Amino acid sequence: MREWIYGLNPVYEVLRAARRHSFRLLIAQGTQAKDRLANIQKLCKNNNIPVEYQPREKLDTIQTHHQGVLLETSGYPYRTLHDMFGLAGQHGHQPLFLILDTLQDPQNLGTLLRTAEAVGVHGILIPLRQTATVTPAVVSASSGASEHLLITQINLAQGINTLKERGVWVVGLESGPDSQPLEDTDLSGPLALVVGGEGSGMRKLVRKSCDLVVRLPMRGRIDSLNAAVAGSIALYLAWGARGYKNQQGEL
Repeated sequence: MREWIYGLNPVYEVLRAARRHSFRLLIAQGTQAKDRLANIQKLCKNNNIPVEYQPREKLDTIQTHHQGVLLETSGYPYRTLHDMFGLAGQHGHQPLFLILDTLQDPQNLGTLLRTAEAVGVHGILIPLRQTATVTPAVVSASSGASEHLLITQINLAQGINTLKERGVWVVGLESGPDSQPLEDTDLSGPLALVVGGEGSGMRKLVRKSCDLVVRLPMRGRIDSLNAAVAGSIALYLAWGARGYKNQQGEL
């Protein structure tokens, strides 16, 4: 399957990660070759990727938010849990995973992927169906962070069981009367953070599979946060529990 990646940062990160096969780059005629675009052209030259200059109207017929560049690539390369544990072990880290239970909004998924990449998450689990997947819109929303992450599509119940068998503590994020305050939770060990879908939260079986469910502390009149915002805060708290200074640098 082929797809078009659009936008300067997403195209650059796809080329820099080099996990996909890139077939050709389209550049809108008249676009100045400087800064990010110059880097994109250099990567294409170094990797023998054909570059075509086309009228901007031609690019508009493919995707209107292209910023003057479109990259035709293969589909997103999903990975396995084995790869994720391998990444954590390679760096001597306690595993940190993110489980996304039927997130529907590509923008929310992209935001969480961008945060996950920023804090060094070793792997992300998404369901096999009823969920947003890594489409070009999600690549754009993540500003290309998706290309540097290990993401797997998996039966979440089975995936969670595998994580628990490997000693990973599975913590669901959801407000509710039976949720434990996050500040009372040790997030420093092997951890998988579960973020539920917008509105509906975690599905019953996934919630039941969690070792515990936690909530973020709040003091305002609004009683909940957007899934992407709540998940991003929790990811930073998990990274903080591991010690920011002890886990600097790229994975």
